[in-house]
Amino acid sequence: MTAADREDRPGEAGRLRLAVRGRVQGVGFRPWVYRLAVECGLAGHAGNDNAGAFVEIEGAADARERFLNRLMSEAPPLVRIASVERLAIPPKGETGFRILPSDEAGRREAEITPDAATCDDCLRELFDPGDRRYRYPFTNCTNCGPRYSIIRAVPYDRPNTTMRVFPMCAECRREYDDPGDRRFHAQPNACPVCGPRVWMTDAAGNPLERDPVREAARWLKEGRIVAIKGIGGFHLACRADDGEAVLRLRRRKAREAKPLAVMVGSPDEARLQVRLGPAAERALLSAARPIVLAPRTPESTTAEEVAPGNAALGVMLPYTPLHALLFAEALPPLVMTSGNPSAEPLSSGNDEALDRLGGIADAFLLNDRDIERPVDDSVVLAADAPDRPEGMVVPIRRARGYAPSPIRIRPAAKRAVLALGAEMKSTICLLRGEEAVLSEHLGDLDNPAAFRNFLAAMGRLRDLLRVEPEIVAYDPHPEYAASRHARSLGIPLIAVQHHHAHVASLAAEHALEGPLLGIACDGTGYGDDGTIWGCEILIAEGARYERVGHLRPFPLPGGDAGARETWRPAAGLLRETAGETWRPLLEEAAGGRIDPEALRLVEARLRDGGDRIVRTSSLGRLFDAAAFLVGAADRNRFEAEAPMALEALAGEPRPVEPLPFLVARGEGGKWIIDPAPLIDALLDGARGGRSAAEAAAAFHETIAAALAEAALRVAEERRLDRIGLTGGCFANRFLLLRLRERLRETGRKVYIHQEVPPGDGGISLGQAWVAAAAV
Repeated sequence: MTAADREDRPGEAGRLRLAVRGRVQGVGFRPWVYRLAVECGLAGHAGNDNAGAFVEIEGAADARERFLNRLMSEAPPLVRIASVERLAIPPKGETGFRILPSDEAGRREAEITPDAATCDDCLRELFDPGDRRYRYPFTNCTNCGPRYSIIRAVPYDRPNTTMRVFPMCAECRREYDDPGDRRFHAQPNACPVCGPRVWMTDAAGNPLERDPVREAARWLKEGRIVAIKGIGGFHLACRADDGEAVLRLRRRKAREAKPLAVMVGSPDEARLQVRLGPAAERALLSAARPIVLAPRTPESTTAEEVAPGNAALGVMLPYTPLHALLFAEALPPLVMTSGNPSAEPLSSGNDEALDRLGGIADAFLLNDRDIERPVDDSVVLAADAPDRPEGMVVPIRRARGYAPSPIRIRPAAKRAVLALGAEMKSTICLLRGEEAVLSEHLGDLDNPAAFRNFLAAMGRLRDLLRVEPEIVAYDPHPEYAASRHARSLGIPLIAVQHHHAHVASLAAEHALEGPLLGIACDGTGYGDDGTIWGCEILIAEGARYERVGHLRPFPLPGGDAGARETWRPAAGLLRETAGETWRPLLEEAAGGRIDPEALRLVEARLRDGGDRIVRTSSLGRLFDAAAFLVGAADRNRFEAEAPMALEALAGEPRPVEPLPFLVARGEGGKWIIDPAPLIDALLDGARGGRSAAEAAAAFHETIAAALAEAALRVAEERRLDRIGLTGGCFANRFLLLRLRERLRETGRKVYIHQEVPPGDGGISLGQAWVAAAAV
């Protein structure tokens, strides 16, 4: 028994030193501890250090016990306590409680707090004419406002943020120093006298007179495009109910069809636009304020051009005072899309935005609070399930509001690992001990500007955490930019197969030890045999994995074109299914939708060069083929457009009769899912008059049934009761919910992603976890 565990007599004075780890900096933890200690009649002090926070309390044993109980149960909304280490030390005879200056000695381990949406107290002040912060766009307190986007170093103190250039006025300093004030030690504290300011310019950067917020609202109401500087970067905004304005934004941004996010002024307005279940509403109102993907309602006023051919709409609520002020001007729902030319990084600086977005925006709403770390909006998928009344929230893009909160893993890593993720939806992961810190979403690396941003973000994260990696984990794909960079670093390397990393990310997220049966489904992943994998059943445990099942590979004619033009994977599948009679079958299904010359070239290629054509087990490409055969989509203008269209046709997730499919033992004892019966059934159904919507729903149910059967056969053979669903295909609500339900019916424990994305945005966590297990 340690000194901290001894039974003290209730009135006996004693002193405890507490080492508190978790999210305890920049969230009002120290002022709350101050008030709590005073209420409990305790002396001592509190402060920040590079590992979190330290507290010393002195007083009667019963008072110390009350303090400890309340410390864990009454924390402010943004505080997240991971652990509290207690050590009994000799009393000092102190009176009173103090907040000490930060201790910057030692290794940096403090958890960095994500940016948080404006709290209700600050909103009340924002619209109170009698308050000194009335209509001030940078109002914040210890419970809300910028954190990660403005931090330059830890500990999180004002001199270590971009607010260092704004000395506090006497009134703000009084609040900052008053333990009874909500802004006690609020590092971004500011007001109209001493803080950042906002102004408006035209597209050339010339200042515009009048109130900038009201002027921006007027321009938006008139259908013009305004670039708005927010917490983590710029948005490009226009009316979401004006199809012409949306198309104009699409043309200028070169974003032909990819869905655009919509910001609405209130929860009631959100409910008008989308159907909100418990999970969606909880996410929408959370401090993270992500974009929430939810089914569009029949009453929605958003233009079809916002998310063409998509049943879901991404909505979010205002999360800064500036947004709240704009919507107070009776604005309709607004498109709020990332402020960047298509495929390039997010703009965050004023001059940079004027240069890069001047040909897109008609005007700019600017401010002089610098952004240290550009952070895009997060995106989540909300889904309701019969066994979970509270619903489920699956991250699709993890950024503002979530990054860089660490994922706590076990066992702890013995060496520091840097993992560089994949080519698309890139993230970086730094793993040290029990904490894996994922960067914000960094985008796709096939653009030089995006790759430069990736390198800069990697440097910023390493500097912030002061981590020198001892191992680098990477994807073995020979052409990935991140993988090429990994090989240039001169640090010991560990290659982690793409789908192994997917399964490992799920295991790491849930801190699972022992084997996990993972179903990993996506569009592209470099396989160990040199082919393109994408529908894999793996048993993963630490650094090892075994491929125990997969979709039967089929030819994908056209290389990269095969991922864009949906008739190409359909041609490859039909060639496998029907042999030399495949072309008339495809032409019958196409109804003239294929260029004859392109089809002739593919036919020749399949006939004469079949052994040189890439073969794939990709479920994403199977979805593409099905989308073509039922008439849902002829091409992918952006990633997964065709599968999204197929899902929209299928409607709400529900049990339907599956089409025929075949799961059989294959080479090496693996379980193989053969899509041939399914493809035949889709063609027969079309001839028999089955509607596209019926076919789409049946296709989804068939894939769920086939994956469940293959996985359950492995589970029975290997006596496994834990099954995980991972990979980008599980951003599909229909597939996710129906497969999960089929597996749950057998009594298995089914794991899905709730901390990191199932797609490639979660790959870096899995890579780091595997690398740590390998050494």
